[in-house]
Amino acid sequence: MTDTKPNVVERVQTGIRLEKRILKVLKAIAEHVDISLGDLIEGIALHNFEGKCPFTPEMVEKIAKLKDVYGLDLTAADSHKLVEKSS
Repeated sequence: MTDTKPNVVERVQTGIRLEKRILKVLKAIAEHVDISLGDLIEGIALHNFEGKCPFTPEMVEKIAKLKDVYGLDLTAADSHKLVEKSS
């Protein structure tokens, strides 16, 4: 058994705005793996900073199903091209 010491970090509260369906999928993923949304986002960011995929092939399949459930049809190609709906 490997005894790893946890990294102590300082977390801050943030008020980020996300596309509604993306948030629903992220919350569902976090619930599925029983972690907080913040922990999920941190993990995704840390993996991507190293050029690694944060998800197993099985989880990628689960995410595809969740995207269907929540009607999320956006892809990486849509990144930085999203505009907000007028209120």
